[in-house]
Amino acid sequence: MNAVTEPAKADSRWSELGVRALSAVALGIPVLAAVYFGAPWFTMLVIASAAIMGWEWTNMCRRDPLWLLGGLIYIALPCGALLWLRGDGFAGMITILWLFLVVWSADIGAYLSGRTIGGPKLAPRISPNKTWAGFIGGILSASIVAGAFVFAWEEGSPVVLALWGAAVGVASQAGDLLESAAKRHFGVKDSSHLIPGHGGVLDRVDALVTGALALALMKLVLGRSAMPWL
Repeated sequence: MNAVTEPAKADSRWSELGVRALSAVALGIPVLAAVYFGAPWFTMLVIASAAIMGWEWTNMCRRDPLWLLGGLIYIALPCGALLWLRGDGFAGMITILWLFLVVWSADIGAYLSGRTIGGPKLAPRISPNKTWAGFIGGILSASIVAGAFVFAWEEGSPVVLALWGAAVGVASQAGDLLESAAKRHFGVKDSSHLIPGHGGVLDRVDALVTGALALALMKLVLGRSAMPWL
């Protein structure tokens, strides 16, 4: 039985990974185009995403008044942070691009490390599949990509950017756990089924939500010492 089921499980995992990758590419192209061109395209993207996230959150929390209020804050603050960060002309475009690359690399690094290494669970009551290996792998991936960005920009310290990338990586994974906790509270697996292989928009941007807030706070407090292109 095991000899039959194990290859089937492996094929299913690779199929799932393929669907996730195709969905990510299909969504990534228009998103990156909106980041590049800025307003009004990026503004419309954020507003449309916020509307969908609000619909998903309302359905998920079953219109509980307190959770609706929490959802308003959870969605509005990061969307405002994204618009604020992108609003700084060319520097804003670079900032959002850096943020996306860091958050995506943290997500990919955590997924691959967790799948490959496994080991002790990070928060089994919230998200049983997440491991400490995935958490550390995600932070390392975010840090490496953040620091390597200096070689494309040719300004700033790779060590400093790597540290900021690690901070955003931690925040992004905290966002993943936060949304997982909300879904577990309401007994749902995904916020919706809009995105094949990913679930809903909330499922896809849960890490970006807290990552954007962390970066906005860094810019607000540290300014150019956080982002050398500001």
